[in-house]
Amino acid sequence: METNNENSRRNYLKYLIGAGVVVIVAGIGIYSLGTNKETTITETQTETQTQKILSGTIEIDGSSTVYPITEAVAEEFNKIHSDIRVNVGVSGTGGGMKRFTVGETDIANASRPIKQKEIDNAKVNGINFIEFSVAIDGLAIIVNKNNDWIDYLTIEELNMIWKPESTVKYWSDIRGGWPNKEIHLYGPGTDSGTFDYFTDVINGEEGASRPDYVASEDDNVLVQGISGDLNSLGYFGYAYYIENKNKLKIVPVDSGKGPITPSHDTINTGKYIPLSRDLLIYVNVDSLKRTEVKEFVLFYMKHAEEFVNEVGYTPLNKNIYQNNIEVIESPGQED
Repeated sequence: METNNENSRRNYLKYLIGAGVVVIVAGIGIYSLGTNKETTITETQTETQTQKILSGTIEIDGSSTVYPITEAVAEEFNKIHSDIRVNVGVSGTGGGMKRFTVGETDIANASRPIKQKEIDNAKVNGINFIEFSVAIDGLAIIVNKNNDWIDYLTIEELNMIWKPESTVKYWSDIRGGWPNKEIHLYGPGTDSGTFDYFTDVINGEEGASRPDYVASEDDNVLVQGISGDLNSLGYFGYAYYIENKNKLKIVPVDSGKGPITPSHDTINTGKYIPLSRDLLIYVNVDSLKRTEVKEFVLFYMKHAEEFVNEVGYTPLNKNIYQNNIEVIESPGQED
């Protein structure tokens, strides 16, 4: 498995699904945007005049983890382009991919890379797309803020708790000296990319998890549950902890080199392993031919660092955002 630093540096890929090939983005342009209303605007006219003619609707769905970034971008973008409606849904990475790969949405938020079966479905439906990395995230292990016995958990203990055949029922089953009280587990639903990633790195198989826990694709539901339940334990994206840290307690994780607490520093430097991952958006190439979508994605990349910091995630290297912009602005190529 690639290290987190390698993940954050890796080049995004352009998937030419129609041709049944996956092609590295470098040196390959994005399709021509064709004739649109902006072609009548002269170079001497102001940016404000250009913005006024933009309208339309942009449909986005997917990861609840990526949602805070994309929603923040959409809100600021709409202040400039008030005639463009940006709808951002939260159906989980898997749910978002189901819609994206049949052409129902323009952009998919994802907290894991697209799966082969999703690539195949996109190919069947003639959906070509581009993958862009937008941030680095750590998965936070969370308990109730009044939990005064848990100091850290090891990867082995997390596996013992969450594996499909787990017999852990009480805190005392995990570690001697902990209360003989029943644990109440909270986590993402099976359509969530966070669920896929967590089960892969903790249980050794994507999707392998005990089923007896409170599951939701909406991380805010998990926050509410854990904050109101003394014997709760759960996991979700680090940004949701930052947003609610006054009512939650984060648990350091020991992967063999001592307990590490997730933070911007430990996530970005790869110290918080193995619970760090890339956050992504996937853009439909045909949608990118529409001026409003192109302008939105450009705005996203130009301001990504600001918004990623704002919602509590770790920004990527500036060069990655610049490379993303160059791909978006590159001359078009026909199918």
